[in-house]
Amino acid sequence: MPCWYYDKKELRERTPSILDGITYENERRYRKEGARFIMECGTKMGLGHSTMATGVVYFHRFYMFHSFRSFPRYVTACCCLFFAGKVEETPKKCRDIIKTARGILNDNYFYSFGEDPKEEVMTLERILLQTIKFDLQVEHPYTFLLKYAKCFKGDQQKLQKMVQMAWNFVNDSLSTVVCLQWEPEIIAVALIHLASKLSKFTVQDWEGRQPQHQRWWDMFVSDVTMDILEDICHQVLDLYQSTQKEAQLPNSPPQKPPSRADSPTTVKPMNPSGGGVPAQQQQPPPTPPTNSSSGNGNHLDLNNIQSIKSLANAVPSAVSCINNSNNDALPVVQQQQAPLSGPTPPGGGQANYHMYHAPPPPPPPVVPMPQYAAAAWNVQQPPPTHYNAAVAPPPPMPPNMGASGGPGGGYYNAGRQPQQRYQ
Repeated sequence: MPCWYYDKKELRERTPSILDGITYENERRYRKEGARFIMECGTKMGLGHSTMATGVVYFHRFYMFHSFRSFPRYVTACCCLFFAGKVEETPKKCRDIIKTARGILNDNYFYSFGEDPKEEVMTLERILLQTIKFDLQVEHPYTFLLKYAKCFKGDQQKLQKMVQMAWNFVNDSLSTVVCLQWEPEIIAVALIHLASKLSKFTVQDWEGRQPQHQRWWDMFVSDVTMDILEDICHQVLDLYQSTQKEAQLPNSPPQKPPSRADSPTTVKPMNPSGGGVPAQQQQPPPTPPTNSSSGNGNHLDLNNIQSIKSLANAVPSAVSCINNSNNDALPVVQQQQAPLSGPTPPGGGQANYHMYHAPPPPPPPVVPMPQYAAAAWNVQQPPPTHYNAAVAPPPPMPPNMGASGGPGGGYYNAGRQPQQRYQ
């Protein structure tokens, strides 16, 4: 089985996102956004904590082989949650996950799902399965947390409070990369130790205690130093400090769909006033151009070109000018138009036809219908000359019936001759 644990140097310097130009702070932020999105989406859909935690672990492992520039985090998060539901036997339909994600994300973030979100998620599922190398079973600190807590002795009310706090720390630890550094047993021990310090509940005695056990976790894990536990606790506590700092930062930019994600996507230009309307829609409408004249007044200013909509609105006035018999009243554009090929337009000559009107198509050529000969069954054939209308002739006899010789005439002999011939 593959090894899914890395040291701090690899997580800070050698991840695909960092090698792709993303800073360590931004990568950590993207991981936290994706993990919390999975937790929020799974909570709204009623999924269990094991399913959501499995999806988050898949999410962190996936980006140890791929960059955030190549695969948008929210599409990957939906794919990980969809696949984790199958593994943990709590499946949800892909369209339901996408519908829930649409209610959580805004338009800029949901843009990364592309025109067919279901196809993007289903395609990414195959890539995810190959990336995690078909290693589907994932263990979480929740199981070990409950296992260890059952062995503690002391005030049950304080113990319950401490276990609840440790459970919350495990939920928040999914937004960090501690699952890529340590086993779930060690994470559970570290977060119980953190919760016991904050809740002021010290584990004095526990079931199964042996004389060689100096601390309570020596019975469950060995060779775990206090430095390792403090490192895990500091990573979880740093998560709360970074949350306050990132609240003042602008939102992270959206990304392209995985099918077109070959480079980072620039943010759509928004209205400076903060109204949320793209800047392209805030541009004033184009002013109608005017025809500049020089000399004889037959010059067309090419810099002022009307839009298609304005040209469509100007069609009735052009037709009315065409119907006028006085050609001097026609617009300048119509007088300089070259003669068009085709039939003469209605109400005027070819030279007076509006330049933005295509000539009507020529009528189809008249093809005469071919004169087919009358059908043979419609022509009455003359009666035969040997036919007597008064007396009906007898029906003709078969050719072998008229011969003589032997019983049955020629019919008997005709039937025997082939047999005698082959004897």
